[in-house]
Amino acid sequence: MDQLPLGRDALLRVGGLIRQIHDASEGVKLPATDGWKMLLPAEEPDLMCHNDLAPWNLIMGERWVFIDWDAAGPSTRLWDLAYAAQSFGLLFDEQPVAEAALRLRAVVDGYGADAAMRKALPEALVKRTAAMYDLLESSYRRESSPGPTCT
Repeated sequence: MDQLPLGRDALLRVGGLIRQIHDASEGVKLPATDGWKMLLPAEEPDLMCHNDLAPWNLIMGERWVFIDWDAAGPSTRLWDLAYAAQSFGLLFDEQPVAEAALRLRAVVDGYGADAAMRKALPEALVKRTAAMYDLLESSYRRESSPGPTCT
């Protein structure tokens, strides 16, 4: 996807699409979580989630579709949304804070996050970003890929 940063309307749509995925997953019986090898496990998973909702995994066309489901597994709405909000919001050092805040809000508004989720999101963003950093750093030191591999 070479269209970053996305505008407000597109980010609202992204948030809504994520919500649809999460709502659809509610009907899926969560398998025992002890056998899963989650790269970035969430505390107390209660839902099957994508776990890699990012611009590079979104196909935009007549329909919008998330691809690359190899990291899917037990997680939480908050953990999944935190990563999506960070990646789609372009919450990186070089981004102007006011613009990043508007993008973040658009994703969260599109998702329809309630007050409790909005309150918990800043801490989840910090934890999720730190977990990703630690994963990438340890993978670099081991000279290995951090993601799932096909054997």
